[in-house]
Amino acid sequence: MKSIYFAAALAATTPMAAFAEATPYVLDASHSQVVFTYNHLGYSTTYGMFSGFDGQISWDKEDPAASSVTVSFPVRSMLTGWEERFAHFMSADFFDAADDEMVTFTSTAIEVTGETTANITGDLTLNGVTKPVVLAATLNQQGDHPMAGKPWAGFDASATLVRSEFGLGMFAPYVSDEVQVMISIEAMQAE
Repeated sequence: MKSIYFAAALAATTPMAAFAEATPYVLDASHSQVVFTYNHLGYSTTYGMFSGFDGQISWDKEDPAASSVTVSFPVRSMLTGWEERFAHFMSADFFDAADDEMVTFTSTAIEVTGETTANITGDLTLNGVTKPVVLAATLNQQGDHPMAGKPWAGFDASATLVRSEFGLGMFAPYVSDEVQVMISIEAMQAE
């Protein structure tokens, strides 16, 4: 029963929900971010962020499992709060990222788990390695945006990544191999 409600909530984000086809939404780059945390030697929790990325969500009212999400952003858009840490992350110890190297996520399945929740499975490409990842997602709100005057939706999602699986395991286990990822996005119906 809950999965029917979540599907209806997803479909309600578009006034064309009566049509049995997916409606595209694009991410609002100014209100979408990925925050990551990891334990540093047991002394602290360190934070970083990616922001200002591109992506699209496609809703399918009749078959929510056929909906999809794609997101991409440059590795070098990482914000660490400290220039030396950023330089170290971009070194051969970690990413050794070219200016145009991207992080990408493309959904492969969506499983509705509750009235406003779903598990989004997809392929994450990070540091040249592609692995399946499951995002635990929550629909925060959907409806007409009060300033933009068009359909809008907001989501949070989370996952735990094992950085060594992506060739980024330097200094593990002293610096935690597990990285907590928190995502918050807003998306607007495409023109």
